Amino acid sequence: MNLLQLFRSEGYPLYVLCVLLVTYLLDQLDRYILATTSAPMAQDIHFGEKGCLDNNAVIFLGNITCKGLVSEDSCTNLTNPNGTRYCLWDYNGSGVQYQILVGPAFTVVYTITGVVLGFIADIWSRKYILVVCLMFWSGATILTGFAQEYWHVVLLRFALGMGEAGCIPFAASIIADYFSEETRGSAMGFFNWGIYVGYSLAYAIGNYVTKANINGQGWRWAYFISGIPGFPLGLLILLTVKEPERRETAKEIKDSKSYDPSPLRRLMTILRSILNPSLMMLIIAGSVRNAAGYIWSNNTQLFFDHYYKDSQVGLWMSWVPLFSGCFGVLFGGFISDRVVKRVGPQGRIWVLVLSQLCAAPFATMALYLEPPYAFLALIPSYIIGEMWVGVTLAVVVELVPSYIRTSIVAVYLFISTNIGGNSPLLVPPLKRATSLRTALTILFPGLYVAGSLLFVLTLLVLRRDLKKVQQEEEKMQLLLNEGEGPVPEQSGKSYGAQR
Repeated sequence: MNLLQLFRSEGYPLYVLCVLLVTYLLDQLDRYILATTSAPMAQDIHFGEKGCLDNNAVIFLGNITCKGLVSEDSCTNLTNPNGTRYCLWDYNGSGVQYQILVGPAFTVVYTITGVVLGFIADIWSRKYILVVCLMFWSGATILTGFAQEYWHVVLLRFALGMGEAGCIPFAASIIADYFSEETRGSAMGFFNWGIYVGYSLAYAIGNYVTKANINGQGWRWAYFISGIPGFPLGLLILLTVKEPERRETAKEIKDSKSYDPSPLRRLMTILRSILNPSLMMLIIAGSVRNAAGYIWSNNTQLFFDHYYKDSQVGLWMSWVPLFSGCFGVLFGGFISDRVVKRVGPQGRIWVLVLSQLCAAPFATMALYLEPPYAFLALIPSYIIGEMWVGVTLAVVVELVPSYIRTSIVAVYLFISTNIGGNSPLLVPPLKRATSLRTALTILFPGLYVAGSLLFVLTLLVLRRDLKKVQQEEEKMQLLLNEGEGPVPEQSGKSYGAQR
């Protein structure tokens, strides 16, 4: 089913999907605004590496460049005939302290909290927890605009991670209950537009709001503007979004005489599912591919600022990821849904394999071509390479019984985000050993290829594990029928009931 058919047939679920899309948009905006404001923030509150930067208050004469000067003396001694320095030795927003902020400071708390919340959400209302998480991370974003010390930002990144941990698991689980298997790939793809809309907005707000220097506060207003919308959106979700029924609700499971609802039993079921070879391989492959995305997204601004000072990165990156990434994840969901109809669920894995192999050359071109061609190369890189996001989530939820779906998504995010989210720490040592461009070549298109090869291994055991999941679902249905009588078949249409 394509997006147009999805729009025509789903009605209220489509409204819910749009609200969840905007929620995810704010999730990504608030996460990546740091990547576009790290230099002015570092110069204000003093953290990270220092480097030789252009003095924008001076008109450059001749072929003078500050970026190539590696020592403070050579940087500050370069002056014009009036004695004014061409260059400034200042914080450039990069370095280990920056990578810690975009990596462990956010990721560790994000992943641990995500598992806890995912476990809770399989029992309690997902809608209410999502609203609390949304307002919590929005508040952390606003408070970051008031930070005066590096440790303030670290603590607020912790808080941001805690809040955003509740977004994807709850949203993906709600979407899975609103939409049938035939439309789930397209719905997941549409939901994942939020990644690219939010990411692109981060470049627009981070660059242009900072330059506007509202009230002389520069980068701080980028955080204020990014955080405020979360509060009215949370209220909208609270008032208008209905919690959908699950195939097996928590009440039905608890009342069934044949099923043990104890936390230990649920935990054992989750562990057994995670240890299924195909799901384990899928998680590893997704983690490697996720690392490529984290590394590039958190170093794009730094890369273009370093090699191409006047590349207008804010202008290009405010629309290239938006257009290309949105089309890519939607196209991936559409293609995977069509392939599944023809060859079965393993068709989604073939979509993952081929998309990453095809995207890698374009990602490489983005690192070696000069602007604007570098930005143009990113268009096919995003369109093809980002097909994996919604497709992988669709495979994850199809590989596990529905009554532990949110928990499994949370565990998947825990592993993939820990690996991917901490991978930016690899950039500084590789950069010192080679160069920033070489480091990103290894960790951006290089990981596309590595992820594709790991997706191939998933195919070897996928068919067997899908059959096991189907048997588990049938067994669960029989147990519930023995406890309370037949459970109505869910096809993504049971959205009117409140829990």
